[in-house]
Amino acid sequence: MVFCVLFCFCRKLLSSDRNPPIDDLIKSGILPILVHCLDRDDNPSLQFEAAWALTNIASGTSEQTQAVVQSNAVPLFLRLLHSPHQNVCEQAVWALGNIIGDGPQCRDYVISLGVVKPLLSFISPSIPITFLRNVTWVMVNLCRHKDPPPPMETIQEVCICVEDEPDILVDTVWALSYLTDAGNEQIQMVIDSGIVPHLVPLLSHQEVKVQTAALRAVGNIVTGTDEQTQVVLNCDALSHFPALLTHPKEKINKEAVWFLSNITAGNQQQVQAVIDAKLVPMIIHLLDKGDFGTQKEAAWAISNLTISGRKDQVAHLIEKQVIPPFCNLLTVKDAQVVQVVLDGLSNILKMADDEAETIANLIEECGGLEKVEQLQNHENEDIYKLAYEIIDQFFSSDDSSSCSQIFTELHGPQRCHLVSYSV
Repeated sequence: MVFCVLFCFCRKLLSSDRNPPIDDLIKSGILPILVHCLDRDDNPSLQFEAAWALTNIASGTSEQTQAVVQSNAVPLFLRLLHSPHQNVCEQAVWALGNIIGDGPQCRDYVISLGVVKPLLSFISPSIPITFLRNVTWVMVNLCRHKDPPPPMETIQEVCICVEDEPDILVDTVWALSYLTDAGNEQIQMVIDSGIVPHLVPLLSHQEVKVQTAALRAVGNIVTGTDEQTQVVLNCDALSHFPALLTHPKEKINKEAVWFLSNITAGNQQQVQAVIDAKLVPMIIHLLDKGDFGTQKEAAWAISNLTISGRKDQVAHLIEKQVIPPFCNLLTVKDAQVVQVVLDGLSNILKMADDEAETIANLIEECGGLEKVEQLQNHENEDIYKLAYEIIDQFFSSDDSSSCSQIFTELHGPQRCHLVSYSV
């Protein structure tokens, strides 16, 4: 009884202050006592209070979390996952989530002790929704760290736990997005789990937060190989994109165009799929009217298409009036965007052959030529060289110079991961 009152006081002390005295409590030597009380099956109230206090300590700094781990609390928390008392069980889940969230070393230690199967056993209709949310939050923490990524067995097990409740679903899908952000090997594991056909329809989920998570997860998959990208396309993913590209949330527009930039970096069949889905005019609209982040992704989508696409596919861009909004981005301060646009214009002109003069006139009429000329004085060496080459090859009055060789290699289409995203 005395311990229960003491631990209740500790728990309230740790919960009530913005800067709880965690270090003072650790120095007091209370950790071994708290851990010992986790083993008191005869007193579930004591177990609960001890687990709660340890949960709060493990929510602190990495050093404070390590103190809990080194006190041998983790095996006892795992044992408490089988407690007949739900509040004790749930508190153990919360504590393990804090410990797993500390980093890959703690994550792998907890996994090695067998945390995944007991967690998955909680995912059932009989579990209260608040408890279930804690479980899926822990699953997210299991997948969050990618250096190194979680073990293959964990990936395969996480991929089977998709629930319909929106808050749980969004956590599960974010977990998948973390897994697919860890390289092609992890992408393949997720694909092999069979989850992709269930993931793609979530792009049109009525809850924006679920759409957001699904868009990031499938977007990460299409940063992989052409074969991995095709798995997503085979699930009719592109049919969801007219709505995503016109979504009222700009960050969803940005994420959608980023996804498409990775498709246009693929093979010609995949480029054609984007054209057939009538998405090119929508990309060009966002290139012109989107916020800058979206315009940047649209520039990548267009430039990648000029590299990956056939002559007729690139001609489709011209037909849909890509030149004016593309040239407008030549004056932005972001050097990467300027270079991407110059690369795209150069590729369009090279592929135009007999139509090169017509394309050059379009560039000149919208003020693009003047912008390219000014970029010959840019501080970035790659930019001023590329600007010079475009002028020299396609806008020079000297016929001999128009046949000059380009002295820099054509950049390949690029697939890339977004660094961060929030809605």
